[in-house]
Amino acid sequence: MGPLGQAYVGCAGWSLPREHWPAFAATGTHLQRYATRLNAVEVNSSFYRAHRPQTYGRWASSTPPGFRFSVKMPKLITHVQRLVACEDLLDAFFSECSALGAHLGCVLVQLPPSLMYQPDVANAFFSLLRRRFSGGVVIEPRHESWVQAQAMLVDAQIGQVAADPSRISSDASPAGWPGLRYWRLHGSPKTYYSAYSPERLQRFAHDTQQALEAGIPTWCIFDNTAAGAALPDALSFQAMLR
Repeated sequence: MGPLGQAYVGCAGWSLPREHWPAFAATGTHLQRYATRLNAVEVNSSFYRAHRPQTYGRWASSTPPGFRFSVKMPKLITHVQRLVACEDLLDAFFSECSALGAHLGCVLVQLPPSLMYQPDVANAFFSLLRRRFSGGVVIEPRHESWVQAQAMLVDAQIGQVAADPSRISSDASPAGWPGLRYWRLHGSPKTYYSAYSPERLQRFAHDTQQALEAGIPTWCIFDNTAAGAALPDALSFQAMLR
């Protein structure tokens, strides 16, 4: 058997509801305490507003060496510019989040449901992105036309997010470049609210374990944060992997 891939397990944000405090270190910031139990987090606030490099640097210095951040690309790029004429915005974004250093594990590109796959636009955008960042990148498309983008994603080494609940016909399982897998678990049946049953978590853990045994780095991010389900789900899932 070859080397195992790395599992990155965490939540969308590092909020620690009070009822879960006993599971974490008693002192430190929420991020420092969160990072004592989980090794990854998805930064969604970067979608809405820019963060200073000093902020990213402070986050990096608050976490252990093996901890990784996935940073969501700004909506100015994905939803306003719609991947077009955004060179300066890409420069600004990467000048900010690169302050994470080795803690920058992935960049998440979430697309609006109205954004169709246009090969020329997508190729130009990901070419610009790859000139600025060679690390992990995943895309979460939400228009059915992106099922046609698989060859382009493989060429650019871009993974396609597996989303639950699924939104298009190609996102029930990780797709795109096979060298990186990324699950975004939003909660079902009620998106952002519902907790996952032990049986569902076990199925996700089984799929993740298979990827790890194939040597593929795999992210599993719980985004069912609205009612506080993400944190206990992430801890339960992490225990299943062990």
